Amino acid sequence: MAAPTVLIVDDEPTNLYLLTSLLRPEYLVRAVNSGESALRAAASEPRPDLVLLDVMMPAMDGYAVLARLRENPATRDIPVIFITAQAEAADEERGLLLGAADYITKPIKPAVVLARVRAQLEAKQARDWTKDRNAFLEAEVAWRMADNERTQTVAIRALARLAETRDPETGNHINRTQNYVHLLALRLREHPRFSAFLSPRNIDLLTKSAPLHDIGKVGIPDSILRKPGPLTAAEWEIMKTHAILGSDAIEQAEADTDKPLAFLILAKEIAHWHHEKWDGSGYPDGLAGESIPIAARLMALADVFDALISERVYKPAMSHAEARDTIAAERGKHFDPDVCDAFLAGFDEIVAIAGKYHEEA
Repeated sequence: MAAPTVLIVDDEPTNLYLLTSLLRPEYLVRAVNSGESALRAAASEPRPDLVLLDVMMPAMDGYAVLARLRENPATRDIPVIFITAQAEAADEERGLLLGAADYITKPIKPAVVLARVRAQLEAKQARDWTKDRNAFLEAEVAWRMADNERTQTVAIRALARLAETRDPETGNHINRTQNYVHLLALRLREHPRFSAFLSPRNIDLLTKSAPLHDIGKVGIPDSILRKPGPLTAAEWEIMKTHAILGSDAIEQAEADTDKPLAFLILAKEIAHWHHEKWDGSGYPDGLAGESIPIAARLMALADVFDALISERVYKPAMSHAEARDTIAAERGKHFDPDVCDAFLAGFDEIVAIAGKYHEEA
């Protein structure tokens, strides 16, 4: 391990010689004779681990040098010991208030200098170790959080893909609806009715949770889910149960955790209520207006728009313009009026998302 570097600053050659001779056996010593030279040396390699700084110097005294060292991010943490012939308590107090680590009076006593230099270097080493350790721990926490985020995302996508294996016509549906929801959330985040809920954190959780909106379709029989045509009234009632099946499955997953997971809370809301309508005519609970969770209101519009522009065995795909007009006609009926307005205002971006994740034949 390299010896610590000590920078000595004094305009008297005799003092420079004495201090250099005293410290050189144990430390790498750099010596300069002015304040300006001290500032240049402190900011260059090898960076000093400690500065012994004379107070009374021409042009720039020790107090001014210390102030400049503290202004520079590269040198502000270097400990400084003042060395001076001024022995008044007020002088020592001034130096300590300005940020000096210690104060040694002349004439120099070798044992005192060595003891105080050693003490300051050991303290700096401890601070550096703590700083490095904290930086390592912060990096480790950040890595683990990122790894946890990736795990959540993979788990969500895997579950959503599982639902798609039962309903092969959906394809890129989860990609499109996830991005529609994200766009709507961004457009509404400063709206007075939505700003309290649509924080950056909730927007992120909402976007991640969106792919689970139809997870309950895993519980729908193939004879209904994959039927090549319109459903009967009885079959439609069974199909509608996918909303509760999905939220129940997520709720059971929640029960296996030690504490509630925010992304599962939003995922459950989306799965359970994304088929509710603003006017109360939706399912499964017939909720209306503000009683429908915001996450579900955003998902409702995203899901319907994507269904309209997607071809199914029992219906052709609408054009984007036709789907836009259909959505607009449902403002205040199927959809929250403000969510609908956000959709219409960002329609060009919605179309771009649809194009990006266009379903290949």
